[in-house]
Amino acid sequence: MSPDRLIYMANQIGKFFQSQGHDKAVPGIADHIKKFWDPRMRKAIFAHLDSGGTGLDPNVRDALETLKKA
Repeated sequence: MSPDRLIYMANQIGKFFQSQGHDKAVPGIADHIKKFWDPRMRKAIFAHLDSGGTGLDPNVRDALETLKKA
């Protein structure tokens, strides 16, 4: 799956949780990605994050950083 598609999907998840505010959105996004994305998808989005994370919304970026550390 292309990085552009993964960015789009991650940002769509972020938009779903956006109304809950940062403190609830970040764990919600991280939990969704952990549960529903396969390891190859997570590995690819983490690689994109490590190379600058261009195009990722702030809540999504924070969620991925949290998930990466877990």
